[in-house]
Amino acid sequence: MRPILFLLSLGITVFLIWVLNIPLELNGARIPKMGMFLSPQHGFWQNAEPADVNYNARLQFNELEGNAQVYIDDRLVPHVFAEKERDLYFIQGYLHAKFRLWQMEVQTHAAAGRLSEVLGKGADGSLLNFDRQMRRLGMVYAAEKSVKEIENNPQTKMTCDAYTAGINAYIRNMRESELPVEYKLLNYKPEPWSNFKTALFLKYMSYDLAGAENDFEMTNAKAVFSQEQFEQAYPVFPDSLDPIVPKGSSFAEPGTVLLIPAIADSVYFNWKNGIQIVQQKPAEDNGSNSWVVGGTRTKSGKPILCNDPHLGLNLPSLWFEMQLSCSGFNAYGASFPGGPNIIIGFNDSCAWGFTNAMRDVRDYYEIQFRDDSMQEYWFDSSWHKAELRVEEYKIAGGEIFRDTVAYTVFGPVMYDKRFSGAGKTDGKYYAVRWKAHDPSNDLLIFNKLNHAKNYSDYEDAIQYLSCPGQNCTFASVGGDIAIWQQADFPAKWHRQGDFVMPGTDSSFMWQGLIPQKENPHHVNPDRGFVSSANQLPVDKAYPYYIGGYHDVYRGIIINRYLAQITDVTIEDMQHMQNDNFNVLAETALPLMMKYVDRTGIDGGGEKYLNLLSAWNLRNDAGETGPTLFNLWFEKLKTAIWQDELDQINGVHRMPEDYTTIEALLKDSAFSFIDNVNTPEAETIVDIMTTSFNQMIAEAGTLEASGDLTWGRFKNTGIEHLLKLSPLSSLNLNNVGGGKHVINATKKNHGQSWKMIVELTDEK
Repeated sequence: MRPILFLLSLGITVFLIWVLNIPLELNGARIPKMGMFLSPQHGFWQNAEPADVNYNARLQFNELEGNAQVYIDDRLVPHVFAEKERDLYFIQGYLHAKFRLWQMEVQTHAAAGRLSEVLGKGADGSLLNFDRQMRRLGMVYAAEKSVKEIENNPQTKMTCDAYTAGINAYIRNMRESELPVEYKLLNYKPEPWSNFKTALFLKYMSYDLAGAENDFEMTNAKAVFSQEQFEQAYPVFPDSLDPIVPKGSSFAEPGTVLLIPAIADSVYFNWKNGIQIVQQKPAEDNGSNSWVVGGTRTKSGKPILCNDPHLGLNLPSLWFEMQLSCSGFNAYGASFPGGPNIIIGFNDSCAWGFTNAMRDVRDYYEIQFRDDSMQEYWFDSSWHKAELRVEEYKIAGGEIFRDTVAYTVFGPVMYDKRFSGAGKTDGKYYAVRWKAHDPSNDLLIFNKLNHAKNYSDYEDAIQYLSCPGQNCTFASVGGDIAIWQQADFPAKWHRQGDFVMPGTDSSFMWQGLIPQKENPHHVNPDRGFVSSANQLPVDKAYPYYIGGYHDVYRGIIINRYLAQITDVTIEDMQHMQNDNFNVLAETALPLMMKYVDRTGIDGGGEKYLNLLSAWNLRNDAGETGPTLFNLWFEKLKTAIWQDELDQINGVHRMPEDYTTIEALLKDSAFSFIDNVNTPEAETIVDIMTTSFNQMIAEAGTLEASGDLTWGRFKNTGIEHLLKLSPLSSLNLNNVGGGKHVINATKKNHGQSWKMIVELTDEK
């Protein structure tokens, strides 16, 4: 009997050891090796830190050239002081790795198209599709070029070499118990860092800030709409535009003279083919607010610079606050885990910030291959050889997937007969021309801004920003204020790149770059402030085509406030950054209330009309007005546009909010009001009343569940990058804000960092 019990016990023990040391799957979800994950010595228990953790330690590294100290304050912000500049970047890399290693690696895995390597194919192959899209976009190709430029410059090579060494020093000395919990959940370990990974991260930010490209959507709309309809639905300039460079400003004659192709009308503007492409895109609202008030308008007599980037609200945060100080410079602000330097911040002499330019610097060309082997393509009346690049995907679990990508004179063929981003393809080939593919050393702008002493240094620094395009705000202790919209912007003729272009003719290629001095800018203006909120930078007088997607209403309210106030203080700027006034509602709601037929609204609707009438036009968390307005306006847009949009075969986009309201303000008989699917001709009263009645039912349901207030309806949350609720901070129902208001906080997107710097003489 005893041998049997012994064997049974041994068998159970061996089975448990085996089960606890293999990764499992449950309903498609991967489960870590439970033995390691639950181990008291090495598992997730070791990731819990006491609230009063003591970071005091004396560390020695052979890589350090001098003495250095790190002080971590009560907000866990590291302040790094070093004798040698190189040591600053080593320590910055070490600290980024200590606190954000998994985040850094998962972001570069995403950029390199390697998420399926860790997470598997995903539901219906979604992660593998994302990986294929990133590689076909040329992220690795772009980073390979960028790292060469970085390492060709002695300053950025030193910076990146030291930063990389610091990360690897942490990885090398890290105990298994210190692995971030995400590694333990996913059952893998970090790789060594490299300068190439830093370049990958910078390209990922270029991608994340390039949501202003809608070539396929616009091409599909053009295939259905007449030119008049298209210009009504997607105008270039909004009537209400308050640009970065004030209206009426004059511009020099363009230094780059553009030639519109002779065949543009026949093969570009009149092209009527739909495109079956579905892209995974970054959030199109990735933008920011930034403004600088000059000393003539502040109480202290010194400039005040404000910046709040609007990006995904994630855990861990995209930003890492810190100070870098040595004999050469002393900078403080927000850094990117994954790259050296302070990105947004200030030093002893000046401050700088950024907002997204929202420019379209990514265009698509239809390629004509000789055959499906994609070895040769037709270009300028002859066949040219394509470079074929085989991409290998090592999918979690051991499967290998290979994908062949053809590279042309424009760039990689992102979409072809084997990949369209969706389940079907139109059998055509589309190459992507992206400014981020070109060799550049964008890291140099941040290094130079960290060292900057004055306006001249700022002007020198920004020339190194190639992609993504940004509005670079600046203020100095000396009193200078400025804003430049900066990048290597392609010089485009009107509507170039809004639609897919022919890839068989070089006349459709970019004809050069806008000279840097001709980029929109505003320096020490008489009005005493500069500002950007992702609106168009200029009016129609500017000689180059801008393109892209731009907000309107945040710029209007920011400029309104700044023009009204004097003796400005930091407290004034804090109130502005948190302001919830809704300019879209201020513009649209009177018109909506004017045309709704009160005799035709459904039961209970009068109550909601009264609530809207009493609303203070602020998107505060406890208000019901913003919820009712948002529901009504969304249904109104659908009533106006959706019947026409449904005729489009393929991806498309709803016209902008300003387009909708400005069209109705100009013409109450706007042609898109009529529903093409009904025999009768709808009027503005019809659609306003119908959309209001549709809102009533939804509002009633929300009210019954206690979710009619704006904070509960918007339901802001900060989600962990793994999309796991226990690691996230969700249901933050006391948060106001929203789209088109200065406080741009939406459901999971908004003000990811807020900074206000007053440039006083105090150190």
